[in-house]
Amino acid sequence: MIRKTAAVALTALLTVAACGANSSDRKEATEGTQQGGKLSILSAATDINFDPAKSQNLAITTLGLVLRRLTTWDVQPGRPAQVVPDLATDTGKTTDGGKTWTYTLKDGLAYADGSPITTKDIKYGVERSFAPELSGGLGYHKGLLIGGDKYKGPYTGGELASIETPDDKTIVFKLDAAYGDWPWIASMPAFTPVPKAQDDPKTYTQKPVASGPYQVSEYKQGSSVTLTRNPKWDAKTDTVRTAGPDEVVFQLGQDTTVAAQRLIADAGDDKNAFGAGFVPPAQLAQIQSNPSAKQRLVTSDAGALAYLALNTTRGPLKDVKVRQAIEYAVDKKAFQVASGGATGGDIATTLITPGIAGRQAYDLYPAEASGDVTKAKQLLTEAGQTNLALTLLSPNDSDNLAKAQAVQQGLQRAGIKVTIKPADETTVTDTITGDKGDFDLTISSWQPDFPSANGNIQPLFQSSEIGGGGYNLSRYSQPEADKLIESALAETDQAKAQALWAQADKRILQDAPVVPLIYTKNSFLHGSNVRNFFVAAFPAYPNYLKVSLNK
Repeated sequence: MIRKTAAVALTALLTVAACGANSSDRKEATEGTQQGGKLSILSAATDINFDPAKSQNLAITTLGLVLRRLTTWDVQPGRPAQVVPDLATDTGKTTDGGKTWTYTLKDGLAYADGSPITTKDIKYGVERSFAPELSGGLGYHKGLLIGGDKYKGPYTGGELASIETPDDKTIVFKLDAAYGDWPWIASMPAFTPVPKAQDDPKTYTQKPVASGPYQVSEYKQGSSVTLTRNPKWDAKTDTVRTAGPDEVVFQLGQDTTVAAQRLIADAGDDKNAFGAGFVPPAQLAQIQSNPSAKQRLVTSDAGALAYLALNTTRGPLKDVKVRQAIEYAVDKKAFQVASGGATGGDIATTLITPGIAGRQAYDLYPAEASGDVTKAKQLLTEAGQTNLALTLLSPNDSDNLAKAQAVQQGLQRAGIKVTIKPADETTVTDTITGDKGDFDLTISSWQPDFPSANGNIQPLFQSSEIGGGGYNLSRYSQPEADKLIESALAETDQAKAQALWAQADKRILQDAPVVPLIYTKNSFLHGSNVRNFFVAAFPAYPNYLKVSLNK
């Protein structure tokens, strides 16, 4: 069965994998947490959407401080992320090979107002994520639950029969087909409990009902969001949140360059702060000559995939030989330089990214990092293409245009004329994920929504993800690849599933629908009073749930 999911390119918002800096913080992350103080998080965002139905937020970042889910992620330095129970007693039980999943809630769970958390609240929370007026969140579950393709949410569609709550402690999910990664799906925002009596779709974005260690106490639109302790949160029921600071303040609308400069200076309250965004390249260079700042810089290992998508439905790009010629013609080294050099990322050759279980390293198009122009020209000649001209759709900011120019110049060496077509980011996204697909090439970046090769492959290459907001940007449709994807999705034995995903990785890249460019790296900076600040193997983002402060 072909499924339509609602995946999101997290790397547009987030980062990469395991840090190689701050070994002392790694040690402290395993040695307990100091309680107290006010932590500031400097964010370029102008608002925070706390509505779990509309959110794409990771389990270990902002929403995870306020809202709990059925399952969650145990993210620690030096080892892969694991799916673990959060509100549930385990990560789910299935008795029919992955089509039915049952969960039982822990004892003693309560909201900030003291009322008990029930499975009916979780059922309602999942149901409201189907409501059209609450769109925008991760929606993998929508294409998996029986009847989900027609359900319109609780406001107009009643209840979803495939979610059953026989009592206040038990919840059962019934799927159209077996899905081995369902425990990861249950860690997504939609699986947050939402009490029906307190659901106001217009205000829930700023006034969520807290189930985590913090609650929203003040929300200043465009300026700041302040979190204070939830008195009803019980640490005994929570294995992943340490709740160190007494208060967490998100400073919104912060220019990333200015924020980096503040953290480099490390003065006053900024000693108790960290940046939510990547440190810009100019500040990275500045930090190298500043011993204090350098010690507080956390740089990820290779992680999210940056790639060039080739629209396989357009003119000459329908020919696999033309696409394979582009594989050889691209100058990955130049793209790496435009991305910040070695600190910006490692050269990529696979679709499954480092840090994902079951990944197999290979290179179907072996060449120097700068490419093999001779091989590219040979393939173009065999394809009968001597005057190939293509357009590359790119966001119009300076960083993205520099990367587009690196690709343009590389392809020109093989006689491929590339015209860069700049547009605002919204226009680019609407065009590349829309139904018409009016472009030849585009550069994108992808980090899975959860640490399974499923998240690397299915959203980007299953034929069901073409158009309609899907992220199969290459409009790649191959029955053999679809069959491999479906087999891997249904496999509950993780070792067997990983082998299928690795097979799909190679099969897809044989058709060259994308050119893997680099596995991106990103850097984060924190103040000198911040502790337990790390980026683990996955996801490529700091674990907010572990951060604490010196007393």
